Amino acid sequence: MSLLEIRDVSVRFTPKKKPLVLALDDVSLTVPDNTFSVIVGPSGCGKSTLLRLVAGLQPATSGTMRLDGQPIEGPSAERGMVFQSYTLFPWLSVRENVMFGPSLKGMSKAEAGAIADELIEAVGLTTFAGSYPKELSGGMRQRVALARALANNPQILLMDEPFGALDSQTRQLMQELLLTIWQTHRKTVLFITHDIDEAIFLGDIVHVMTARPGRINKSLDVNIPRPRGIESLTSEPFMMLKRQVLSLMHEESVQASRLG
Repeated sequence: MSLLEIRDVSVRFTPKKKPLVLALDDVSLTVPDNTFSVIVGPSGCGKSTLLRLVAGLQPATSGTMRLDGQPIEGPSAERGMVFQSYTLFPWLSVRENVMFGPSLKGMSKAEAGAIADELIEAVGLTTFAGSYPKELSGGMRQRVALARALANNPQILLMDEPFGALDSQTRQLMQELLLTIWQTHRKTVLFITHDIDEAIFLGDIVHVMTARPGRINKSLDVNIPRPRGIESLTSEPFMMLKRQVLSLMHEESVQASRLG
């Protein structure tokens, strides 16, 4: 059974004193259980809007979304979200930030602490467990955000360009860390990015969206063996798929520039 099913979803809105905008148009997408699915597309095509719909942070104008057969009608701990911005509680330590979700669910301090300690170790921040967000680098903050999202044991992990603000070296390290954690926990992931290399390196499947109004233009399987390392970025299968995605993205970017 598919874990996430999106069927004929559209989003329309009317900005103040401006004509109606069709942001998403009849988007249909299936995300199977335990897979890593990535969405790429030109700026403004509705990638982040689609993820916010799945997170339950805004409603669709039409269409249906189901997680494990249940309709998505609002936020839920079953859908963990990691944003590009650093959404940690600044007054809580690293350990307290990761403990927050399990504690909110009613777990004892000991149970929540054990979960936090395991995940903090997994993201390589054990020595910073007592530190506060302002004392961490951007990459470290995103590691904490990832651990905090996983602490709730969500059915699906939603990631909205989580590494977009990082420098290229830190970004690559975070991608490798994410794959290591994903291989261990085997969560279903829906990941948004504008970076084609990142999409192919991480994903089992890459969905390429059209320019606004956003639709799924093409879905491409990533037939590159796992586990993947930095050497995968220069392999022939990687380069062939990159050329294909680049071609699709170029067509859509030209279209997007014409829309203004």
